[in-house]
Amino acid sequence: MPASPPMFPGFDGLLTLSRREGVDVRPTLLRVLTDLYVQAPNHTIDEEKQFVELTARLIDQVDDATRAAVRARLSIYPNTPRAILNRLNLRPTEPGQSVPLAQPISAAESLAPTVKQPSEAQMRVAANMAMAPRDASEISTLFFAASSSERAQILHNLAETPLRSSARIPQARAARAMHILEMAAFAEDRDNFARELSEALMLPAAIAEQVVSDPGGEPLACCAKALGMRSDIFQRVLLFLNPEFGTSVTNVYRIARMYDVLSERSALIMVAAWRGAHMAATRAKFRPALYDDERQRARPSVPQARPSVQPGEDITRVTRNSSGR
Repeated sequence: MPASPPMFPGFDGLLTLSRREGVDVRPTLLRVLTDLYVQAPNHTIDEEKQFVELTARLIDQVDDATRAAVRARLSIYPNTPRAILNRLNLRPTEPGQSVPLAQPISAAESLAPTVKQPSEAQMRVAANMAMAPRDASEISTLFFAASSSERAQILHNLAETPLRSSARIPQARAARAMHILEMAAFAEDRDNFARELSEALMLPAAIAEQVVSDPGGEPLACCAKALGMRSDIFQRVLLFLNPEFGTSVTNVYRIARMYDVLSERSALIMVAAWRGAHMAATRAKFRPALYDDERQRARPSVPQARPSVQPGEDITRVTRNSSGR
């Protein structure tokens, strides 16, 4: 029986972001992880085990405000794992109680020093930290593999991360691109639509095609928001570019509502992640398969035998000496 896919694909890779100096996204990762877990009423044993392993690694590494927010979310969730309840000092649900009850806060805890919040200048410096190609690849993979509700939650939390977003597209170039994209959508010309999207946002052609072909519509919403497309134009693009998607009123309404609340910063961060993911794929393509590939490629040097007869030497004498005569 094939193993079920992990509930949080790529999350271990994203933890590498928190180990980089000046960039701490562990609070955001813990919030996203908790939000995704409490959306489902029940979980399998493997999902619960994975949640406990990931959450236990982050609870003690985040600030008090994040820990309190996660504690509040899990305190009203009826199926919070017992190990996490113990880590957060929460009581398990007793018979006749609808939610777990928190243990009383001791006086020592109230006197504990609070964590100093970063200043505005520190936040600006942190916002200039760009993503490494490997981290960008992990974010891109996680986003494309997530469900619709998970994608919406990821985009909501990206707005609070200190990651550097891509620069805004110049207004004149964006206006020209939106006109071409709208005309291509009316003609149902996905090839030209993807080509113009790739040129306008400087995306790899493969990523642009994946955005256009994605059945959920969230990647297309990110690209449209990065260009500054109006909501009514985006809805027309949705209806005409993919007629099968446009026939579902529920899908169109869901994406249109998400587009209205989607922040420009979240969309530009996703564009930066897609660009970085292409760089990671390019580096991996030209990386040697073995550690000594470069050494093996070098042409081996063949030792040359020294001639028995040196220039100017009498060959008759050499022959006589070699025969012992």
